[in-house]
Amino acid sequence: MSTKEKILNKIQILIASNFKTPEEAFAFFDADKDGKLSKKEISELLQKAEINGLIRGLVTSKLIEGYDKDGDGLVSWEEFKTAIAEIND
Repeated sequence: MSTKEKILNKIQILIASNFKTPEEAFAFFDADKDGKLSKKEISELLQKAEINGLIRGLVTSKLIEGYDKDGDGLVSWEEFKTAIAEIND
């Protein structure tokens, strides 16, 4: 299993074991309720998913880079759904 797969698996476990739906997880981590996850909010999600602090910053940047389709530096609900769909494949 690649590092990316391990990280996505930890995120899937976090969401499945703590939230009824991905929407509930998104709303929980969207601390400022602006409908988008910032770098800080994604870092919080990764921390809760027990992603090592040494790589959390890098992973946060890579997640934004990989899923931020509109280029605003944030992950919207639609972009988050894309990430969840990849996790569930």
